[in-house]
Amino acid sequence: MSVMKNIFKKAYDYLDERLHLEDLVHFMGKKYVPVHSHSVWYYFGGVSLFFFIVQVTTGILLLFYYKAGPDLAFESIQYIMSKVHFGWLIRSIHGWAANLFILAAVIHMFSVYFEKAYRKPRELTWVTGMLMLFLAMGFGFSGYLLPWNELAFFATKVGSDIAGAVPVIGEPLKILMRGGPDVTGATLSRLFGFHVALFPGIFTVVLGIHLILIQRQGISEPLEFEHLPQKEKKTMPFFPNFLLRDLLLWLVMLNLLAILAVFFPAELGHKADPFGSAPAGIKPEWYFLFMFQSLKYFPAHIFIFEGEVLGILMFGAAFALWLLVPFWDVKTARGEKNRFITYLGIFAIMFIIVLTILGWVL
Repeated sequence: MSVMKNIFKKAYDYLDERLHLEDLVHFMGKKYVPVHSHSVWYYFGGVSLFFFIVQVTTGILLLFYYKAGPDLAFESIQYIMSKVHFGWLIRSIHGWAANLFILAAVIHMFSVYFEKAYRKPRELTWVTGMLMLFLAMGFGFSGYLLPWNELAFFATKVGSDIAGAVPVIGEPLKILMRGGPDVTGATLSRLFGFHVALFPGIFTVVLGIHLILIQRQGISEPLEFEHLPQKEKKTMPFFPNFLLRDLLLWLVMLNLLAILAVFFPAELGHKADPFGSAPAGIKPEWYFLFMFQSLKYFPAHIFIFEGEVLGILMFGAAFALWLLVPFWDVKTARGEKNRFITYLGIFAIMFIIVLTILGWVL
């Protein structure tokens, strides 16, 4: 034990002499995390980061064998799942981590929203976080077609058709997504590029900005917490107390991920046939399901507008307002409570849950 301890000390001293690690440890030791009844929600940001790291790691492993192309994609996934050692497990982990990543990010987003942690001076932290959530959904959409199976092919076709219904920019957006007028091999290559290069690159930059902002501004405090005298505020050191708790939760999430991947492995289905008929019950991923189901309830025409187009525009406006909530929620930005914001968040959660359930069972 003493030998290993001596080795670690020499390695640390070697790196500290060149990188000044002691300054970093001292900086982290001075950072504190507020402790209150809602402190548990702080950990979901770290959980989201964990699932993103798992996504990147398993995605790189899959890239060793995956071949993008309408004649090779499906067969390469078959090879990964049947011939590559633990290939089926890596693909299952990748798929489950994608879903849990978005779920954790959504929970983190709503916890920040209800804690009013987007208020001044953290407006840009909220905006970068929302941009990462949108990019995470972009990851999901772009990665859905890569197995080139029947369900993914027609779901991508439906999804891109909905995007194409947006006035003015819809048709160019659909062409950009598909790489042409129809879903073809060019679409697969285009979405593959988005999934493994463009979106990860943008996400990494935004994530870096997001983490820098958090380090500079610290973790937010509840409104009622800010008015307490300093001596009555409970805190814990970020390093090592909060960090160790965060890592422990990562370990729990890793076990959950392993259980889901082993007992509910990813399926492949049948290879896509562009000339075949769409299978019954085509549905998007669960995080798009509430929007997909909502559009079904719009009539064909509302006044001079097409119902689907109006629904898409309404969702676009809602997402824009949600993204910019720190700038129009003036009362909360000044440190006052705004119940309308809370009620709006509760309505959004109920709307998403109810429409998702309806979309799943109907």
